[in-house]
Order: sequence, then C-alpha cells, then structure tokens
Amino acid sequence: MSAATPAQVRSPSGHLLMPPARPRLRWQPLAAAVVVAAVTVVTLLPRTGVGFGVSAIVENWRNGAGKIVALLQPDWAFFPRTVEPLLETLEMAVIASAVSTVVALPLSLWAARLTNPVAATRRTLRAVLNVVRSVPDLLYASVLVAMVGVGALPGIIALVLFDVGIVVKLVSEQVEAGDGGPLEAGRAAGGTQLQVNRAVALPDMLPGFANQVLYVLELNVRASSVLGLVGAGGMGLLIDAVRTFYRYDQLSLIILEILVVVLLLELVSDTVRRRLV
Repeated sequence: MSAATPAQVRSPSGHLLMPPARPRLRWQPLAAAVVVAAVTVVTLLPRTGVGFGVSAIVENWRNGAGKIVALLQPDWAFFPRTVEPLLETLEMAVIASAVSTVVALPLSLWAARLTNPVAATRRTLRAVLNVVRSVPDLLYASVLVAMVGVGALPGIIALVLFDVGIVVKLVSEQVEAGDGGPLEAGRAAGGTQLQVNRAVALPDMLPGFANQVLYVLELNVRASSVLGLVGAGGMGLLIDAVRTFYRYDQLSLIILEILVVVLLLELVSDTVRRRLV
C-alpha cells in the first residue's frame, strides 16, 4: 500500500479520504451581472436614474475645500456653550434607552414564535412594529414637536419608538433562532406559557437583549444629536443655529465632541458586552 500524499488523508480503517469537489459557480456570474445592471439603471440612465456623478464635486471643489478648511479649525472658545446641550443629548439618549428597555422586553417575547404560540397576537404585534419601524425618527420628532412643543420630550418619545421597533425585531429573531427543546420540556412538565417564558426563555435571551440595548444606546446618542434640527432638544438645536450662520469652525467643535462621546460610549459598551456574552 502506497503512502498517502500530504494532500491526502486516510481514515483509521485505511481508506483514502478524498476532499469534496469544488462547487461549480453557476449562478454567481449571473447575480453579479444583475447587480451591475441594476446599479447602472438607478444611477446613470435618464429618467430612471438619480443622475449620480462626480461632476458637481469637480465643478465646486473650491467651495468644498473652503468648508473643509473651516472644519479643520475648531473654535475652542465656543466649548462652554456646548456643555449644556451635550448633557441634554446624553440625558435624552439614556432616558429613551431605559424606557425602551422596559417596553421592549415583554414585547420581544410576545413577538417570537417559540414564546408566543398564538399566531394572531404575534402577527398583529409584528405588523404594528413594522409600521413603527418604517417611519424615520426625524419624522416622529417633527410630528411630536407640533403636538407637545419644542424641547427634549418629543425627542425622547421619538427615540423610544425607534428603539422599540429595532430591539423587538432583533431580539425576537434571536429567540426564534434558539433551541425550542427546553420550552417544550417546560410545557410538558405542566408549566403555563408565562411560567415557561419567565423560567426558561427569559434567562436565555437576557445577554442578547442587553447587547441590543447597548447598541441602541449608541444609536440614540447619534440620533438625539440630530433631532434638535426639528426642535426636539439636545445638541441639534445648537447645530441648527451655527449652521444657519455658516460657523463651520463651531460646527467642527460640536462634531468633535459628539465623536469623543460616541467613542467613549462604544468603549464602555464593548467592555460590558464581553462580560455579558
């Protein structure tokens, strides 16, 4: 019996194990051609495309270069005026994350097939959340500002709606992708669906749920910085003011502050995720 070559492996019984044949790439070239054609249609063709191109950048590059130079020179003397709006932005993000956590936890169990076998209520909740999730948070803030007035309250409500739609969708899909055996065993032992969810499903989903809550907290800091553009409080009100007067040096300082806060928050959330997951 000849020895196996380095690329060959023999089983304990002595049979030669051959590597599986390489899959034939039949549909990948067709898929790539479809993607290229679709991108061409929606970007370049007249009447059907959006007219994407770099001609506007080439023609107005001097104007853009001047704005970039101004953004590279932050006005550090403007920092004291940004402290209070920045704190309000963080408060909005934290409050919205806390409220959405309380609301999304039971809804996540309600929206999953393994933890809610009643199809009618599950599908109704999913349909409502699809509608909630389809509306941009900035549009929510615009409507809520007209309803309750200018300030942080409409921004917090808009963020809560945005967070609940995202968290419930992601966590319910995580629950459905899990093992349903323990839940079946709990029901077979005589437990009600509520008891099984509380004793089995809830402890299993909490690490992933906490991970998603930390994720939306990061999103809230970014989103709450923009909601003020429509009067929903936070840093956005100040951004709108400096943008109106073309103070790009002050806008640069605001962008830098938001960047630092987001990076610090991401560092903290990554540390928490490593301990939870």
